[in-house]
Formats: sequence, C-alpha cells, structure tokens
Amino acid sequence: MRTPLILGGLGAAFLAGIFCQPLIGRADAQSGPAPLTAQIINLSALSEDEIGPLAPNADLRSRTLVTTPEGTIAVQSGNVLKHFHAEANEIQLILDGSGSFWLGDREVQVKPGDLIVIPKGTPHAGSRATTGRFRSLAIKLPPQRQGDVHPVP
Repeated sequence: MRTPLILGGLGAAFLAGIFCQPLIGRADAQSGPAPLTAQIINLSALSEDEIGPLAPNADLRSRTLVTTPEGTIAVQSGNVLKHFHAEANEIQLILDGSGSFWLGDREVQVKPGDLIVIPKGTPHAGSRATTGRFRSLAIKLPPQRQGDVHPVP
C-alpha cells in the first residue's frame, strides 16, 4: 500500500521539477568558462572605459577577453605596483606606451611590439611610462586564481 504512494510522490516531485526549472533558471556559478566564439576584437579601438574601471589602489584597467581552463587573455591599461604570481606564468605584449618596466631585479625599457615573458614567481610591474599610457595584452597560463597577486617592496 505504501509503494504506490511513494512512487506517486516521486513522480509528482519529478514533474514539479520539470515544470519549475524554467522559472528558477540554471546555477551557472560552477559551469566553467564560456565556450570560445570566433570573433575579432580591435584592441586599439577600445576606450579606457570599455577596458574597465580603475582597480582599487592601482592605476590599472583590465578586461578579460578570453577564458579557458588552460589560460586567460586580457587587455590592460595603466600601471600596477611591483608584484609576482606564485602559480601563473604571464606573457605581456606591449601595445601602446613606452617607458620602464620592472622584470625580476632590474628595470628595463619597453615599447610597443615588445613581448615580455614573466615566469611564475618573477617580480614585475610597469613603473614609468615616458610616452602615452601602457596598454598591453596579458596572457596568464594557467589562469591566475584569485589572491595570486603578491606585492613586492
């Protein structure tokens, strides 16, 4: 006598779930990165506002363009304090601005077209732009996890 009642209750719960799902929506927080889409992004045409708001305590704007489980690509504009990433390698292509850049224990001159390879654990920072504002394409491999920015004095 109880079996039909239990089966009927499970069936009703199943049907309720099917009909209520469109009202509730999906929980995408753990669904991972969005699939890549074929696109062309003109990095030179992006305004400062389109890149993003200034980061707290830094003269840096950043906009993530691509996210995959293997890495991220972002466009950045401005400057950050000297820091390192313990778990992510970084590659930066300077698109605009020239000046000095901290790489390891030395200050080097960079200009548009320079590719900067920053292995994890290497202190780095844009320090003084002498012409324009630094704008770079930043690739992080693997993706930088939250909290993996370690200030260096």
